[in-house]
Amino acid sequence: MMKRIRIGQIGICHEHAAGTIETLRKLPEVFEVVGVVDDRRTTAARFAGDNLKPYDGLTWMTEDELLGASGLQAVTVEVPNADLVPTAIRCMERRLAIHMDKPGGEDMGLFRTLRGGCAQRGIPFQMGYMFRTNPAIRFCQRIVRERWLGDVFEIQASMSHDYGDEGYRRYLSHFKGGIMFNLGCHLIDFILPMLGRPEGVVPFLKSTVGAAGARDNCVSVLEYPHATVTLRACGREVDGSNQRRLKICGTEGSVELCPLERFDGKPLQVQLRLRHGNAEYAAGTHTVDFGIQEDRYVGQMLEFAKRVRGESGCEYDCDHDCLVQEVLLAASGCCRWRG
Repeated sequence: MMKRIRIGQIGICHEHAAGTIETLRKLPEVFEVVGVVDDRRTTAARFAGDNLKPYDGLTWMTEDELLGASGLQAVTVEVPNADLVPTAIRCMERRLAIHMDKPGGEDMGLFRTLRGGCAQRGIPFQMGYMFRTNPAIRFCQRIVRERWLGDVFEIQASMSHDYGDEGYRRYLSHFKGGIMFNLGCHLIDFILPMLGRPEGVVPFLKSTVGAAGARDNCVSVLEYPHATVTLRACGREVDGSNQRRLKICGTEGSVELCPLERFDGKPLQVQLRLRHGNAEYAAGTHTVDFGIQEDRYVGQMLEFAKRVRGESGCEYDCDHDCLVQEVLLAASGCCRWRG
């Protein structure tokens, strides 16, 4: 039996913190959770962290205690957005494998210090972009790469939801890029492997009625020589989480995924339309079924385990992560794009 990875979690105040620890606990044959750091005293803006049920029975530690724990091999960094990169840098200095949640902060230089430092030291590093192991999105990436759709001229992607209450809008108001900064990063992460570096990035950062200045209704356009990519995120779309979508159009076909993910006992499916057939699908319209999905994070954490053990290479390398961050900051209005 393979030895378990000794891992700890720093922070419970990121929106993905509870889901991450629950997944680690579902994989006791892979991970041994050493302890968890309670970061609720942070002064950074946060929207989560008050539900302690996912941590029942685990050992609470200070950050110093966790980082000094005997045999610790890896950490998940699940502090609020503004604290992510500084916390991960402290873990890097201890040469620990790092899973750091999204997004990578508002300081591009500091993110490069972290991501480049891990690469130079050979430290496994994984960003918490939750769609990287989504089988439907990986299928869409593959068929673009293999040119089933011909020349892609349009991508539409949405990451909206409907939990934009007053508390969430207050939370978003702390970020210049609002909801585009907080959620648009997921879309950018899976679109860039399909089209690469854009020529232009143009943000449109708006607020819904009564949002008190929080940018909770955002669109950003990525420009390519022969294509446009439209990224949308809004916090007040009715049933918005179930309307998250990806549509890719090319000269020889299109593919559409809606919702982007589902864990309601129904299968994850994409609609594929081909002008011409290929070795896998005939010309025409097809429903491609990826079956019932049970957990958003299991694939991600299993991939992280392989990285920690040195069993797999780095599909999403330093250059990719830095490009995603660079595009995100431009799409969020934090800086001007340098094509």
